[in-house]
Amino acid sequence: MEDLTTGSITRHLAKTTSFMLVTMVFQTLYFLVDLYWVGRLGKEAIAGVGIAGNLTFIVLAITQMLAVGTTSLISNAAGRKQREEAQLVLTQSLLLAVFIGAVFLIAVTALRALYVNALSPDPVSAAAATSYLSWFIPAMALQFPMVVMGAALRGTGNFKPGMVVQTATVIINIVLAPTLMFGWLGTQPMGVAGAGAASFIAIIVGTIWLAVYFFDAASYLKLHPHFKPNAGMWWKVLKIGLPAGVEFAFIAVYLFVVYTVSRPFGAAAQAGFGIGQRIIQAGFMPIVALGFGVAPVAGQNFGAHKAERVRETFKRAVLIASAMGAVVTVLCLFADEAMIRFFSSDPSVIAVGAEYLRIIAWGTLGSGIVYVNGSMFQAMGNTLPPLVASFTRILIVAIPAILLSHMSGFELRWVWYLSIAATLLQVAMNLILLKREFRIRLAF
Repeated sequence: MEDLTTGSITRHLAKTTSFMLVTMVFQTLYFLVDLYWVGRLGKEAIAGVGIAGNLTFIVLAITQMLAVGTTSLISNAAGRKQREEAQLVLTQSLLLAVFIGAVFLIAVTALRALYVNALSPDPVSAAAATSYLSWFIPAMALQFPMVVMGAALRGTGNFKPGMVVQTATVIINIVLAPTLMFGWLGTQPMGVAGAGAASFIAIIVGTIWLAVYFFDAASYLKLHPHFKPNAGMWWKVLKIGLPAGVEFAFIAVYLFVVYTVSRPFGAAAQAGFGIGQRIIQAGFMPIVALGFGVAPVAGQNFGAHKAERVRETFKRAVLIASAMGAVVTVLCLFADEAMIRFFSSDPSVIAVGAEYLRIIAWGTLGSGIVYVNGSMFQAMGNTLPPLVASFTRILIVAIPAILLSHMSGFELRWVWYLSIAATLLQVAMNLILLKREFRIRLAF
């Protein structure tokens, strides 16, 4: 375990973020490489994988719920120097993750055809989505216990194991995806299913590898001897993590709305949005890494009742996030078409994707502040306030977008402008709510 309650806050943030950033850089590389190879199969393949990939936001919502609850409880326990309680949280979080993963696997497999047919613009895109999901669904189910193990280690300030394992799985994915898709080793080409199979194999390796760290004799965290479900601890994890998970579920709702209203525009429009959204996601990886780094730093100091260090963590993190967001903004404004063209040569796909990047670019600074803000609430064990702001944001986008889509002359850019307005409102709400939270929770 690393004590984050003393020493330079900036140095702690730089160290924790750098570990996560290495992982995120490789993850970003995977997103882009995967998208590049899928793009070689045509716009229908891009649209199909994009539709299937929307389910990852549901997985992110659930894993975020588990990760936030686990990191918050373990970092607070570590700040209080209560090792046994931290080990109990680890054990119960893992049991909960396995249970949820099994339910997810069964439910999504049963509903796969209904989901794909509802969003696909044509039969070819639907076939690509179905083929990809045949391997990707079990891959997503395995992520639940893997994410919990990484979150537990982060709670103790130990970011290195997660970095090593996640980076390794991404490299495996990058190598295997085109190999399986195009049959480079003389095997039968799998098409888009090869990308899903590569993810499945990589996550199996990562889950087993990460589990080894908890059996090391020198490990701070080990499985608790009382290895049976504890409803009370499950509720504590879910109580903290559920609002954060629901926030990610709102992203899935947003994507569902976009793919629904863009369906009449055809596969090219969905492919353009899919590429643009992946680029934004890749560009935000450093900010997401910062968010992962903020939670344990602020969490340990909150557990140790060091109010000023908690406030200082927020201030430093906002400055760093703003600088990162500015870089993403500049790239989206001045390299929009070039970035889309790298993944598709279809003019209609490029037009939609480039326009999306140019408009969404103006909300990147605000989104960075939202990420940091959410991590501060996670550190203090109260994730309900940012959930209110996220819910408001989704209402502002989803309802008007659906209504506008029925109007004559509707254009997709209207949805992007709505997204910008909603993001700015969310930033204002989050800052007001965090100021109130500091006044109440830091009065030790």
